[in-house]
Amino acid sequence: RVSPLLFRVYLRSATSAWRQLSRTLRWLKIDSCLALSHLLPFFALYLKKKMDFYYLPGSAPCRAVQMTAAAVGVELNLKLTNLMAGEHMKPEFLKLNPQHTIPTLVDNGFSLWESRAIQIYLVEKYGKDDSLYPKDPQKRALVNQRLFFDMGVFYQRFGDYWYPQIFAKQPANADNEKKMQEAVAFLNTFLEGHQYAAGDQLTIADLSLAASAATYEVAGFDFSKYPNVQAWLERCKKNAPGYDLNQAGADEFKAKFLGGK
Repeated sequence: RVSPLLFRVYLRSATSAWRQLSRTLRWLKIDSCLALSHLLPFFALYLKKKMDFYYLPGSAPCRAVQMTAAAVGVELNLKLTNLMAGEHMKPEFLKLNPQHTIPTLVDNGFSLWESRAIQIYLVEKYGKDDSLYPKDPQKRALVNQRLFFDMGVFYQRFGDYWYPQIFAKQPANADNEKKMQEAVAFLNTFLEGHQYAAGDQLTIADLSLAASAATYEVAGFDFSKYPNVQAWLERCKKNAPGYDLNQAGADEFKAKFLGGK
């Protein structure tokens, strides 16, 4: 959405440009209606405002949002947010997100955080159909369950195992490693007999889980012991919109935090 005041400014500018163009078209003896039909898509792009997206490329939740934006065809105005430098604690950021977390999306003054909430918002507002987030109650419930599984189990257990090693320089915890393996085993079971996490079509659950799985992969996790997960991840690499951004971000995470591991 564009604010009424900003719309009037755009409209005056576009009207002035159209008048000048009309005079040129008449001089060239070109039908103005025909020209307008070709120009309307460009006017639409002119009025379109990108959403601000506060993120870090290495963050799996941020990458899930980027893939979702690619899937629904919206552009994000990327705002790199340096957590190490405390940019998320600045007053201007806290006004947008008092929890001072990333990813944070700002759509024409509306601020939202938590990656899965952002994913749902994007597909409900900008999705051309409900394929990524079905309206059918049972199908949607299954997508939600997989999203919550990623948040509370799959991604969480990766962090429980790796983040103490990365950020606190603690030794690897064998119990947390077993829990991480159990999380992958759960996903392997969910995928039994299905192409994707919540059935046989790609949904935002896959985009969220694939962002996490890409981080597992660059950390050296062996998915060959979990054939359903391995096949699913390869499927996502081929079919998930924006997967190149996901891979690039995961590679950056590896380079920055895992080194030669």
